[in-house]
Amino acid sequence: MKKLLGVTLGILTAIGGFVDIGDLVTNALVGARFGMHLAWIVIVGVIGICLYAEMCGRVVAMSGRPVFDLIRERLGPRTGLLALVASFLVTLLTLIAEIGGVALAFELASGVSYLLWMPLAALAVWLVIWRVKFSRLEQVFGLLGLLLIVFAVALFKLGPDWGQLLHQATQLHPIGHEGWATYAYYGIALFGAAMTPYEVFFFSSGGVEEKWTRRDLGTERTNVFIGFPLGGLLSLSIMACAAVLFLPAGIQVGTLGQVALPVAVALGKIGLAVVLIGMFAATFGAALETALSCGYTIAQYRGWQWGKFVRPREASRFHVVIIVCLVLAVLTLLTAVDPVKVTEYSVVFAAMALPLTYLPILIVANDPDYVGRETNGPVRNAFGLFYLALLTVASVAAIPLMIITRAGA
Repeated sequence: MKKLLGVTLGILTAIGGFVDIGDLVTNALVGARFGMHLAWIVIVGVIGICLYAEMCGRVVAMSGRPVFDLIRERLGPRTGLLALVASFLVTLLTLIAEIGGVALAFELASGVSYLLWMPLAALAVWLVIWRVKFSRLEQVFGLLGLLLIVFAVALFKLGPDWGQLLHQATQLHPIGHEGWATYAYYGIALFGAAMTPYEVFFFSSGGVEEKWTRRDLGTERTNVFIGFPLGGLLSLSIMACAAVLFLPAGIQVGTLGQVALPVAVALGKIGLAVVLIGMFAATFGAALETALSCGYTIAQYRGWQWGKFVRPREASRFHVVIIVCLVLAVLTLLTAVDPVKVTEYSVVFAAMALPLTYLPILIVANDPDYVGRETNGPVRNAFGLFYLALLTVASVAAIPLMIITRAGA
C-alpha cells in the first residue's frame, strides 16, 4: 500500500495534466469531429512529457532543488524571467479554466448555474491548499481521478467496431469536410495540452515537497512511467467514446455535459454518478496543481520561502500569490466568459510557451553540478532535441493556425 501511495504524485499530475477541463472537452470534441485520426498526437505527447518529467524528477532527486530555482541560477535572471512570464501567464489562464471546470461539474450534479458555484470552488481550493497536507492532497484527488477509468469501461459497453477505431488511428489525415489547417490546429491543441508547462513545474516542486533524494529515483520514474501513460489512456478513452457515439451522428461537442453522455448511455445512472465524481476530482485536482504552480514559480524565481512542507506563516508570500491568482480567476469568470473556451485558448497559448519551458530543463539535466553522474545520456539528449524541434514548430504555428481556422470553428 505504501508503494502504491508513493506513485500518486504522478497520477495526480497526469490526471490534472491530461484530463482537466480542457482535455475532457478537447478530446471529446476531436473524437466527435475526427474520430481517432488525431489519437497519435496523444501518444506523441505522452512520450514527450515522460521524457521531460523524468529529467525534472531526476534533477530534484539529485540536487534537492526544484527545476525553476535552478533555471534562474543556471541561465541568469533575464532568461529565468522570460521563462517565468511565459509559464506563469499560461498557468494562470489554465487556473481560470479549472476553477470554471469545477463549477461546471457542480452545475451538472446540482442544476444550479456554474456562476454561483465559482466563488465557492475558489474558496474550496484555497482551503484545501491552506489546511490539507501535500501527501493527503495528492492521494485523495489522484486516486479519485482514477474514477475516470469509467470512460474505458463505457467504451467496452458501447460495443464499438474495434477494427474501425484502429483503422482510424492509423490514418493520419482529416476526414469529411475538415481541412488540413483545422486538423493541424487541433493537433497542436492536443500536443500543448499534453505538455502543458505547469505539469513539469508542479511535478518537480512536488518532489521537493516529498523530500526526494537519490534513493527515490525509482519512485520518481515509477510516477512518470505509470502516471503519465495512464493519463494518456484516459484521454484516448474519452476520444474513442465520442468517436463511437457522436461521429456517426454528426454531433459536435461543446459542453461538459456532452462529454459525460457516452458514459450515461453505456452505464446508466450509476455510470453518470461515477463520471461526475471523476470529473470533479480531475478538475479540482488540476485547480490545486495550477494554483500551487502559480505560487511555486513566482516564489522560486524570487527566492522566497515556499511550499507546504513549512507552516503557512513561514511562506506567507507564496500563499499570497496563490490567493491573488484565485481572486483573479473568480473575477475573470464572473464576466461570464465560457470556461471551456478559456481552456481551449490556454492549451494553444501553452503550445507557444513550450520551448521556453523545456529548453532550460534540457540544459539543467545535462549539468553535472546539479545531477552529478546522472546527466542525460546520448539517447535521452537525441530524443530531447527531437522534441524541442517539435515544440518549436508547434509554438510558431499555433497563432497563425488559430487565426486561419478561427480557433477551430
